[in-house]
Amino acid sequence: MVRLSRRFRPSVEELLVRGGDGRLALGETGSNRYGCSVLPDGDAAAFGSSTASTISRTSFEAVARLYRRMRDSGDGNAVLYGRELERVRSMLMNLFGLSKGVEIVFGASGTDLHLIAAQLVSAVREPTMVIVVEAAETGSSVFPALAGRHFSGRAPLAASLTEGASISGANSLDVVSVALRNAHGIPRDVDEVDAEVRQLCNVARVDGQRVLLFMVDVSKTGLLAPTARCVVEMKRSLGDALEVVVDASQGRIAPTTVRTYLRHEFVVALTGSKFYGGPAFSGALLIPPAAAKTLRGRQIPRALRAYSARADWPRGWSAAAGLDDVPNIGLLLRWEAALTEMSSFLAVPSADTTRFIARFRRAIEERLRADHVFEAASFPMLDRQPLCARGAWDTLPTIYPFVLRPPPGFPRGSVLNCEEIAQLHRKLLAAGCHLGQPVAYGSRSGGRSSALRLCLSARLIVEATSLGGRDADRVIERAQAALTDTARLAAEIFAKRALPDARRRVA
Repeated sequence: MVRLSRRFRPSVEELLVRGGDGRLALGETGSNRYGCSVLPDGDAAAFGSSTASTISRTSFEAVARLYRRMRDSGDGNAVLYGRELERVRSMLMNLFGLSKGVEIVFGASGTDLHLIAAQLVSAVREPTMVIVVEAAETGSSVFPALAGRHFSGRAPLAASLTEGASISGANSLDVVSVALRNAHGIPRDVDEVDAEVRQLCNVARVDGQRVLLFMVDVSKTGLLAPTARCVVEMKRSLGDALEVVVDASQGRIAPTTVRTYLRHEFVVALTGSKFYGGPAFSGALLIPPAAAKTLRGRQIPRALRAYSARADWPRGWSAAAGLDDVPNIGLLLRWEAALTEMSSFLAVPSADTTRFIARFRRAIEERLRADHVFEAASFPMLDRQPLCARGAWDTLPTIYPFVLRPPPGFPRGSVLNCEEIAQLHRKLLAAGCHLGQPVAYGSRSGGRSSALRLCLSARLIVEATSLGGRDADRVIERAQAALTDTARLAAEIFAKRALPDARRRVA
């Protein structure tokens, strides 16, 4: 019997940052590119789940137990990995109540899932147009991934790649983006976005192209586009010429909504990080039965072995045959953490979750309105009709973006620019306050601006609804304290900006 190799000798902390790309690497401060530690940090104000979260103590303990069980096993690495990942697959099916016939392909991140889905769907003779929303609402790495290029210098199973280079054997796809906001950061009218998507789909068919449409549910700033009504209409019109992938990488989606998408034969890309609060880089493609029958026999480029292992795929899939039978232990451990968080959250009664999200939203909106420094974005309800009925907790927004304005005396329309927002965000992280990373948010006074995002996570909802809801006030108070710290730091930056102007006037 083969004993575990030395690759199992590293610590849990070391393994948790393996099997991804450069975004997981720890810097001098002990945090990754998202500002998150590999060790639990119970003192942090954790409102940055639209970007990433630091692992919780409960999840870390679950990961450590799995690691010890694997370390003490006498099976080889690949055998262990395949068996444990099959267990994760089964748990995910049970937690979301997925029907028999749904298949799951694992991937390291949401970006990896975009790459895998695009190459799998486009493995046909017809050329394919990919329609996706703008990078500011999805991720800058998504576009090169969809175009069949390496989007990082590292991959889950390859230590060195040429970022930006074409992936050998990958299908070259025509990728078209649709803007969700205007030049000033204001959300475009949903009918306008839908009309652009319909036009692109129709142009693709006239040109003899198939269409792969990524419906985002939800984006970095909490938007849903195109509407479910538009997607259903286009699917009815184009039939098999249109494939739909719901980009639910944020995870802000109820199991009932996931099941509804799957019943309509939409593939769903989900991650266990973001909303659910597992450590960054744990992704899964949920593939409905009819689509699974079609895709099971398709090949993918051999070069995707840098991103995917054989056990990441369901048994019997042709795509898996060209991949290496190697383990991605980091991916497995991160999914173990994610499942721990999912299990806790999905045990909370839906009515309790809905009630607290509504209360939290009111408190944050009032706080943002009360201070001139905040220019809050709109926090729209999420409408998935006619697919889903209103009323589920995931129709309520859980991402609250805002830009920062100066005190009176500055030019009308002034806000902190991108560089200043990045500086402020770094200061917040250093102080143990986690908000969502800055995202591009249009132009103000002739310059580009970014928005910060205060986010509600599954972990915070579990905390707020436990003990009969007695901790709800404490969660809201911490969120308001985070906004107070943000406003103070913004005032300091504006003061520094004003000082040179005053000196010039004196001179």
